[in-house]
Amino acid sequence: MANSSDRLVWIDCEMTGLDLEVDELVEIAVVITDFELNVLDPGLSIVIKPDPSALEHMNDFVRDMHTTSGLLEEIPGGKSLAEAEYEVLEYVLKFAPTARTAPLAGNTIGTDRMFIAKFMPRLDNHLHYRSVDVSSIKELSRRWYPRIYFNAPEKHGGHRALADILESIRELDYYRRAAFVGEPGPTTEHVQSVSAGVVEKWAAQM
Repeated sequence: MANSSDRLVWIDCEMTGLDLEVDELVEIAVVITDFELNVLDPGLSIVIKPDPSALEHMNDFVRDMHTTSGLLEEIPGGKSLAEAEYEVLEYVLKFAPTARTAPLAGNTIGTDRMFIAKFMPRLDNHLHYRSVDVSSIKELSRRWYPRIYFNAPEKHGGHRALADILESIRELDYYRRAAFVGEPGPTTEHVQSVSAGVVEKWAAQM
């Protein structure tokens, strides 16, 4: 089996809102890839039944979003939070059995991670503390390579967790092909020269 550190654990969550104090998870999906972005399995998606108070707290925007996606009508038959965490962690363990070696990946993943840390601490503890956030590459491309940014594939995930994950993987694949140096990459001499130049440029400010 490949080393767990060769895996990326792609997770996307749908919530009742973004307030950690009152909102809860209503859907979580996970897909595992290797570092070449090859999808190793079709993935797992679970609808979660939250506390009624979290549903009552949903604002109109979120309620409309989950209604349009079809998620809202599935929530009453959703699994408990404990069941969902167990199933997701067992799924991750099949591909990344060693704790704290496989990074979490996704789009604007910081929000998802905060909810995972609060509601699925065992899953959060198994993942590496580092994350691969596609939105960071997107924002840098928007500033440095606008042609790349404005020609990225359109997204149509519809705010369902599994579809959003697959679009995020595709998006990173696009930026890898469009913005990063292709194989075999730059020579050692070139990157050593770049490193020395950067150190020299910033020396006076550090």
